Amino acid sequence: MAIDKIQSESINLADNFAFSGTVTGAGGVNTPAFFAYKVGGNQVISDATGTKVTFDTEAYDTANAFSSSKFTVPSGQAGKYFFYGAVNLDAGTYDRLNVGIIYLYKNGTIVSNWRVSFQSNPIYYIERHFTDTLDLAVGDYIEVYGYVDVVSGTPSINGNGDGRHQTQFGGFKIIE
Repeated sequence: MAIDKIQSESINLADNFAFSGTVTGAGGVNTPAFFAYKVGGNQVISDATGTKVTFDTEAYDTANAFSSSKFTVPSGQAGKYFFYGAVNLDAGTYDRLNVGIIYLYKNGTIVSNWRVSFQSNPIYYIERHFTDTLDLAVGDYIEVYGYVDVVSGTPSINGNGDGRHQTQFGGFKIIE
């Protein structure tokens, strides 16, 4: 069996550590970036129909690229983007939510979806979270849609007036 010698040394914090050379691959900013959420109450939607989610409050939007509840890639900002969010899918009352789906649309076409199904045991509502990474060109636009299938009643996508971000959508460009 080999025995290794462990040597303990210390660093003198008074030393002047002079580094030379160039550091590469560090730094950069994750912009453009945005974060929006729904405050103004419930968005009543049709049963079993994909509906664009409206976001009425922006927390930030570094490039003024989020408008009319969609993000559009600004000039000179093509690249990879990370998107995240949550949608509160509500059946309107207890024991009525069969299926809930969140769709992420790129230029009017579904690119991702997140589904929950409770047909054997319907529930009241669910707040479903999502993430995705997309490679986007200038002018591409991203939207969020919700789908709620209920046993009966009036489905909705809920916001919250007390500052909680129940229904939210954000994203940023990934540093490459």
